[in-house]
Amino acid sequence: MSVKPGTASDLFAGPFALGTLSAGDGPAFPALVDPHGQVLDLRTALDEPGLTVRGLLERWPDVLPRLRELAADTGLARRPLADFRVLAPVEPRQVFQSGANYRRHVIDLHVAHRDPSDGRSEEEARAEAAEIMDRRAAEDLPYVFVGLPSAVTGPYDEVTLPSWAAKPDWELELTAVIGRPAYRVSVEEALEYIAGYTIANDLTDRATVFRRDMPQIGTDWLRSKNAPGFTPLGPWIVPAESLGDTGDLRLTLRLNGEVMQDESTKDMIFDVARMVSYASRSARLFPGDLVLTGSPAGNGMHWGRLLRDGDVMDASITGLGAQRTRCAAEEA
Repeated sequence: MSVKPGTASDLFAGPFALGTLSAGDGPAFPALVDPHGQVLDLRTALDEPGLTVRGLLERWPDVLPRLRELAADTGLARRPLADFRVLAPVEPRQVFQSGANYRRHVIDLHVAHRDPSDGRSEEEARAEAAEIMDRRAAEDLPYVFVGLPSAVTGPYDEVTLPSWAAKPDWELELTAVIGRPAYRVSVEEALEYIAGYTIANDLTDRATVFRRDMPQIGTDWLRSKNAPGFTPLGPWIVPAESLGDTGDLRLTLRLNGEVMQDESTKDMIFDVARMVSYASRSARLFPGDLVLTGSPAGNGMHWGRLLRDGDVMDASITGLGAQRTRCAAEEA
């Protein structure tokens, strides 16, 4: 499943989605997009010239009923989506990223990195990893770290692969968009703080994940994940009420047309509510913040095929649309 920029919007769930668009190089504006690919400029519809999507999210509980009314009003003037450039749907204050959150992915890594001299078969190693994952889901905590908003780019923008990135990889992720200030919220109430969902491809340079100068330091997420454009986002924010249950959404990523990732969120170790609750227990979450929920099996390291110049990634998640990203190597 893939879309071309500005030519289709019928892949998202519900009567409308939010996006950030521009006419060519003109100013960005918040847009209500309907399933037929028609666009309503919310600056005009709400009579707020300086409005942004983040501004909408800052008053989400109050503005959502008005957005429903606008979506249902067939008398309002709309323009074709094809007339506009699709940008990242929101400029977040904070980006919370996560790892090791898909069961099969982590089990595959455990098996791949086992010591072949210990005499265990692959089946035994897989069974051991499965027990660890069961125990982790029941007793442990999600693995969450912080990314940079400056890495966010649009869903159809070209991504530059830095000359220093020796092993750039893809990571398709379901992303929750916060709609209310959240701090120390429980798992039971966490979903109430989510305005909607979008798609993120959390690119990672595997060669720089671990520090070589001082291994005791551990991971270096600044270097490996936060190059400009390393977080293609969108195209849309689909309201949580339209997407419904996130427990069985399909994540699919194709590289040059070949399926690389194809997994359901059923394989998550920690569900969306647990991820958002955990992040809020350490940090204050604000409207427009992103909570990425981890990537399933099928990354480039699994296939032994990393990103290179000219590659095209098509990424989709059930009910959220699709993004298409072309990679271009930076000149040394």
